Amino acid sequence: MFLLPCSALALLLLTCLALEPAPRRPPPSNPAFRSFQRQFLLGYLPALAADWLQGPLLFQLLHSRGFLRSQIATLYSCGFASNVAFGLVSGVFVDRLGRKKSCVLSSVLCSVSCLLQLSHDFLALAAARVLAGLGTSLLFSAFESWYLHEHLERHDFPAEWIPDTFSRVALWNSGLAVAAGLLAWLLAEGLLLGPAAPFLAALPFLALSGIFTGKNWDENYGKSRPCGKACGEGLRGLVSEPRALLLGLVQALVESILLIFAFLWTPVLEPHGIPLGIAFSAFMAASAAGSALFRRGATGRLRLQPLRLLPGSVLLLALALVLLALPLDAPGDFFAVLLLQLSCGIYFPAMAFLRRRLEGGGNAAGGARWLRLPLGLGVALALPALPGDPAGTRAVLGAAALAALVALGAAGGVLGTSRGDEGLRVGDEGLLEGDTGE
Repeated sequence: MFLLPCSALALLLLTCLALEPAPRRPPPSNPAFRSFQRQFLLGYLPALAADWLQGPLLFQLLHSRGFLRSQIATLYSCGFASNVAFGLVSGVFVDRLGRKKSCVLSSVLCSVSCLLQLSHDFLALAAARVLAGLGTSLLFSAFESWYLHEHLERHDFPAEWIPDTFSRVALWNSGLAVAAGLLAWLLAEGLLLGPAAPFLAALPFLALSGIFTGKNWDENYGKSRPCGKACGEGLRGLVSEPRALLLGLVQALVESILLIFAFLWTPVLEPHGIPLGIAFSAFMAASAAGSALFRRGATGRLRLQPLRLLPGSVLLLALALVLLALPLDAPGDFFAVLLLQLSCGIYFPAMAFLRRRLEGGGNAAGGARWLRLPLGLGVALALPALPGDPAGTRAVLGAAALAALVALGAAGGVLGTSRGDEGLRVGDEGLLEGDTGE
């Protein structure tokens, strides 16, 4: 079982290199911009590395503490619920507190969460998951908001230079995700330090991010708006744009499915004896291959439009879940998870592109979170009640496949109501800032 994920990882990394399109524009050579970009990456990338280190062995760590699967599910639910609920107001919170302070707070919350993972107490571990959910929500909102404000407002750099920074972030993020799985395996199994070791290894990265950000970044703030008013405007904006409503439904369903999968992938693969850290690296390489495939398809000769790539990615997701619902052998299950991760690599940039173009940063952008909230909280509440036997796990994955088919119908609705809309097509300028982010 060791050769299976290793060979898949090597093949997928070669695929990424082959698929990655050449940059359409030469990188900016402005020394001031390069210095600013380097400052941002030195603060952001360590935080991303720490986040990835906490993913591969969480289930294994909690299981080693002697908890039942239903108790482990409850701990996962604490993290899911805090992340989804705080995500509804995270933008307003970050704008009010200050984006630099929010970045530092993210590192602090995640550091405390990693330390609490050393505990055997259920309540301490529940607190760890809640803090991790809050810290992760800040991680994926505060850093990029800080960068955009500094780039455009303080330094007055051209907006055309923004994609260079985010393409570097995407490249580094994929590499860090793959490396995190390998490091987690090396620490936990290669050096026999146990599944808590990757959480301790995340602490220096979090300290580096928090200290560097606090000492070297300037503070900036967003527009101060009452939280209730911002949420109300978002909900009204969502209802007023039917296509944004359908797109929000796709996002809510797919991301709810991925919450379930984040809990179930270890119980599916661990009985086969597949090393989880290396498998995680292969999954991240599959996701990176999917993103490279999206960029190649959208900007290459084929000019496959995100409107069509989004339903295609959801269809692949549904197929992967159908395969996982069947009683397959180790290679079959492993291939199905790789297919699921490949679909995610296509889905996230396609969703980001369409969401940006349809919502235009307006009210519907916040309204989409209203659809995520009930489904995400519903998954969090239902997770502890999921059956723990292998047959029950397969049945849950089968139900998730049905939900993916509903998401596919909604994605088809977006496609059917957007034909001829040139604003939703990739033009000659290619993919711009924000079009390929998660």
